[in-house]
Amino acid sequence: METQKEKVKCLIIGSGPAGYTAAIYASRAGLKPVMYQGLQPGGQLTITNDVENYPGYPTGVNGPQMMEDFKQQAERFGTDIRYGIATSVDFSGKPHRVTIDEQTEIEADTVILATGASAKWLGLESEARLNGSGVSACAVCDGFFYRGQEVAIVGAGDTACEEAHYLSNLCSKVYMIVRRDEMRASIIMQNRVKNTPNIEILWNSVTEEILGDQVVEGARIKNTATGETTDIKVSGFFVAIGHEPNSKIFQPYLEHDESGYLKTIPGTSKTNVDGVFACGDVQDNVYRQAVTAAGTGCMAALDAERYLAALADH
Repeated sequence: METQKEKVKCLIIGSGPAGYTAAIYASRAGLKPVMYQGLQPGGQLTITNDVENYPGYPTGVNGPQMMEDFKQQAERFGTDIRYGIATSVDFSGKPHRVTIDEQTEIEADTVILATGASAKWLGLESEARLNGSGVSACAVCDGFFYRGQEVAIVGAGDTACEEAHYLSNLCSKVYMIVRRDEMRASIIMQNRVKNTPNIEILWNSVTEEILGDQVVEGARIKNTATGETTDIKVSGFFVAIGHEPNSKIFQPYLEHDESGYLKTIPGTSKTNVDGVFACGDVQDNVYRQAVTAAGTGCMAALDAERYLAALADH
């Protein structure tokens, strides 16, 4: 199949809050951005039912609706939004080359990467079925809905401890399900959960199944040391076993940390390659919120605009 070629000023890869915000700013600046939505148009928010912590929605909004609002706003200013996945890139020279769906080659003066991160899951059928109906990968996003209730969280790292502690302030009880007899988390974070009276740590434990037909009603936990299983009653089940940034195809060219998060020059969205900018969760392993992603999307578009203006001056 013959490769089609196209030249653009500004290419945006990914379509969550970061990508759409970048598109709104870039299109208003006259950069005529072309956006490819990627594997999950709208990003992680499309699997979030209720978003209550994004400013400007006083009664809350569901994730897919919010992303549709962002999309329409980007389109209103002229963003060319397309279906398609970036399958390979070449950032070794100018212009930057990005191949979409292995058949269209885009030459771009600037590229904004907003490919996000994907939550890691346990891989249970019941987990996938009840995702959004009590199963969540973000305690900060969804913990509020379980005020005064009993919940469980799986994980043993700093994020899991932080989220367990966050939930303990809202929920009557938090079961923390830890696979081994020790945690990976830093000592200070471990002590914080161990000293919180309403957090019960279930050591040497794995989740066999999340219980409930329509919504989460409990979880079946197996003790790997004794082999016995116990059912716990919970209405919320949080998975905190990490995220994976969607950055594989960019890693040969762009600096990244050991987990694959792209590195940007502090205070900017600039990567180590001129004209390539990163925003949202693909470069943020700390906050991972819709509002921070939108903020960095704004930064990326402004950085791209200034980069193009400087090129034009030469």
